[in-house]
Amino acid sequence: MNMSNEVKMVIGISVITLILVVGAAFLFGGNSSSTSQQSTQPIKNANILIRNTSAEINNHSKVTLVEFGDFECPACGAEYPVVTQILQNYKGKINYVFRNFPLPQHANAPEAAEAAEAAKAQGNFFGMFNLLYQNQNTWGGASDPTSYFVTYAKALHLNTKQFESDVKSKKYNNVIQQDINDGYAVNVNATPTFFLNGVPMVGVLPYSDFQTAIDKDLQK
Repeated sequence: MNMSNEVKMVIGISVITLILVVGAAFLFGGNSSSTSQQSTQPIKNANILIRNTSAEINNHSKVTLVEFGDFECPACGAEYPVVTQILQNYKGKINYVFRNFPLPQHANAPEAAEAAEAAKAQGNFFGMFNLLYQNQNTWGGASDPTSYFVTYAKALHLNTKQFESDVKSKKYNNVIQQDINDGYAVNVNATPTFFLNGVPMVGVLPYSDFQTAIDKDLQK
């Protein structure tokens, strides 16, 4: 084999490798994210982030933190303590908005989103929000997650008959789908994805990243 043929073979292998890498990126896109990514450019239409939401709102706040999350996503579960710390330390100072973004690889995530919305309808979204993340390893992957969700509803003193009926009938499917559609509209493809005053922050991020950004925006 002469040198030109060897060069051609190397080039051919490189091209094939590049095609495989690009193909894998498309194939596995949209998964939960465990890496830290940040952009400094806010989205152009921030209003899309906060419609049909479950939220803690202070109308006088300069800061709005929106999360697109999946209750069965391990990365979201890992970030949950950070979110909890933010809500505790900035209570009454910022707006926090949660949007459902169940990923297709998490079989129980859509039903968990239904459970959160059914609890919201009875005035206790954040109670269910907390229990879903705190017990993610228990109901995640279970063959019958509804039984766990009903137990959580009982603990929250909800009307369990109504709650169970809402979850099983997928009563809030349209609300959840609107969250998903809005997520796609602002290029969400992994969970958790946050928008702090419209600026995306993606992945499992330390509390200090949020603290720095929030404090800066509060001082504006």
